[in-house]
Amino acid sequence: MVYITQGLAETLLRLGEERDPDPVTIRLSVMPASELDDADLSPEAPVFTHFYMPEAGGSVGAVFGIDLGTPAGQTQGLFVSHPAGELSISERDDLAEVVFVGVPPWDEASLAAFDRSGRRKDLEVVDAEPPEETVT
Repeated sequence: MVYITQGLAETLLRLGEERDPDPVTIRLSVMPASELDDADLSPEAPVFTHFYMPEAGGSVGAVFGIDLGTPAGQTQGLFVSHPAGELSISERDDLAEVVFVGVPPWDEASLAAFDRSGRRKDLEVVDAEPPEETVT
């Protein structure tokens, strides 16, 4: 089972729709369910909660080929949009432990999770929020 917060699922689908007809790839990270408000899951269950904007660090990456917008080793998944409507992993997609694919019409039924081999995983959208983050 793969878990994703409702807020993250909605945000990813919105970003996919905004980029349509161009595809988008977004790196995702998890936090344990124990850190979420109102998550009715096993405390150690990983839940996808955060994303890293694809443009972050883009100018440095374009010049040096290095992704400075995403902390190394801190993303466990990817979201890829397929504006042509293919709800599966394609050979052109980057891979990760978990790959979420979104397609038109960009609603919850248009989002699926796959492992890096392309096998579809059970997906549960969780109505819980990560704790509010502050800069100190």
